[in-house]
Amino acid sequence: MAISTHTTRTAAGTAAAAFAAALVLAACSSGGGGGQAKSSGSAAAAPATGTGTRVTVTETEYGLKLSRSSFAPGTYTFVADNAGHITHAVSVDGPGVADARTKNVQSGQTAPLTVTLKKGTYDVYCPIPGHKQLGMDQHITVG
Repeated sequence: MAISTHTTRTAAGTAAAAFAAALVLAACSSGGGGGQAKSSGSAAAAPATGTGTRVTVTETEYGLKLSRSSFAPGTYTFVADNAGHITHAVSVDGPGVADARTKNVQSGQTAPLTVTLKKGTYDVYCPIPGHKQLGMDQHITVG
């Protein structure tokens, strides 16, 4: 039985198209090239690296919003949630805590910082140069 040249070319073309489609699908689903998407309730959204009371610090250009305003002495995990479009981070400075900070956080990502707070006043701010001066600064009182 002889296979025509036309049938061979059609089969090769179909196989090449299927291979190209598979490459496109693999590239789209691999997650390479983008940040980790925020998903509510996902372990990936906020890695559990501390056992402290969770305080979400929502960061935008150029402000900070804490999920709570009342603090008693104890251990807290501040979770930097970058809702802005540029890189941010969170730093805590006060009695017994000197310049503790998260890693730099890209847009749409989160990073935890666990610290033990004593009675006193603390500065919670974005340590990226210039951001604190532009309004990314909150003072909290632990008492």
